[in-house]
Amino acid sequence: MSMERLIELRFHKLKSGSGATFHSLVSETSVPLMQAAGMVVVAYGQSLHAPYHDYLMRTFDNLEQLPASQEVFCSSSALRMEPREQIVALIESDSNTTLSLPNAALSRDGEFRRD
Repeated sequence: MSMERLIELRFHKLKSGSGATFHSLVSETSVPLMQAAGMVVVAYGQSLHAPYHDYLMRTFDNLEQLPASQEVFCSSSALRMEPREQIVALIESDSNTTLSLPNAALSRDGEFRRD
């Protein structure tokens, strides 16, 4: 068993005035579908420094699991039925980064340890 988890951070710069709509769509559709596809969503929401920036943090066992999970998520019929195009249309630009984090920093369910 690996001593580390892969953390993926996604940053979205949203189109002006779309923050509330974007967050609502992500909260009500994307995140539940990600979780149903087996992804662990650690955190997501509006950036503290700018209302038009949003983030998503997920954790995976390893680098290979990230694209495999993304493929399951993107190929799900539920995602195609949900407002994916509407969500994507609200994003002006995005970026991703991945890093490894010691398992000791996360609880069993992927949340950051608070102790």
